[in-house]
Amino acid sequence: MTTEQLLREAETLGSSIVQQRRTLHQNAETGFDLHDTLAFVKAALQESGLAPVDCGRAGCTALVGGKKPGKVFLLRADMDALPIREQAEVEFASQNGRMHACGHDMHTAMLLGAAKLLKAHEDEIEGTVKLMFQPAEEIFEGSHDMIQAGLLENPKVDAALMIHVMAGMPFPAGTVIVSAPGVSAPAADYFTITVQGKGCHGSMPNTGVDPLTAAAHILIALQEISARELAMGERAVLTIGTMSAGSAANVIPDSVTMGGTLRTFDEDARAFIKQRMSEIAAGVAASFRAEATVSFGSGCPTLVNDEALSACCETYVKELLGADKALSAAELSKMGGDGKTAKPAGSEDFAYVSHAVPSIMLALASGQPEKGYRYPQHHPMVTFDESVLPSGSAVYAYTALRWLADHKA
Repeated sequence: MTTEQLLREAETLGSSIVQQRRTLHQNAETGFDLHDTLAFVKAALQESGLAPVDCGRAGCTALVGGKKPGKVFLLRADMDALPIREQAEVEFASQNGRMHACGHDMHTAMLLGAAKLLKAHEDEIEGTVKLMFQPAEEIFEGSHDMIQAGLLENPKVDAALMIHVMAGMPFPAGTVIVSAPGVSAPAADYFTITVQGKGCHGSMPNTGVDPLTAAAHILIALQEISARELAMGERAVLTIGTMSAGSAANVIPDSVTMGGTLRTFDEDARAFIKQRMSEIAAGVAASFRAEATVSFGSGCPTLVNDEALSACCETYVKELLGADKALSAAELSKMGGDGKTAKPAGSEDFAYVSHAVPSIMLALASGQPEKGYRYPQHHPMVTFDESVLPSGSAVYAYTALRWLADHKA
């Protein structure tokens, strides 16, 4: 099979891939509550001649190949949307208060297209391709849930790849950016800080313990971690996004609850900051006669790209799409002019897979601002260029085929 043949086959599937994407988009579901989405994906896989298997709370897998001995290559697509009411002016807009504002419908449709391509060339697969359709990426729980349910076993996965569409990028639609070795997405931690005081009448503050005062000082003090406790090269963003307390203007409340997120590019820095958050919150609160506790909820580690897999995928994508439509992170940095191209700040729970097996993340440019794709991911008016869907399917399929051929026993 030649690259030209695979791309032609992908283009032939273009209209069906687009229709699948639009069906998923109109019926967006969130978190693990993916009843209709999962049923749609499993039916599509069955129509392609595959046998989907449930994995975890709301995920599924399917195998292609296995007729020849070899390694196992995992391809991942996430399926969940966001609790956002869509405002994009498209004929297939979601009407249920949930929206695929991060492009997961694109990922799912592309991997369904890749499933058809791989099935058509099953006799050529030097090993096995495992397809991963994942829930709950937006809350950083789906990948870990599937791993706990045996995702990476039976058969044992040797390497893994994900693609993420990117809206509003200054590159022609269909351009693929291959992540450099190392961390390409930060770890994320959601946290809650509870400050306990003693409520009282607002006219008699001396009879109580004001948790709002303590909370305000904690909020400010936490920002000093980045300013004074991290080395110059270490990067972290600590955000307090919510603060909730009280219900009456003339009453000092009993407690305050703050919620926020922490993003870090280094696992050691992540552990250090989490420790210091607890110490600072407790210490500052105590100075105001209050008590504070920090609890960490859902999150994910850093996404680590394997060096050898990064090099392989750069070669494969350039073979498939041409050097002008495939860029390495190093080439992208040079194009920035000053060499200061920023790392993306969005976290990605494929990170759990990357800590278990050699993994790689590819970014697929899906709409230039000058062509009307002005809004970023997670915006209620974001749109994506559907013309990239066939080539995205081809990239999924080709990278798996080529890596397995290069790494056969």
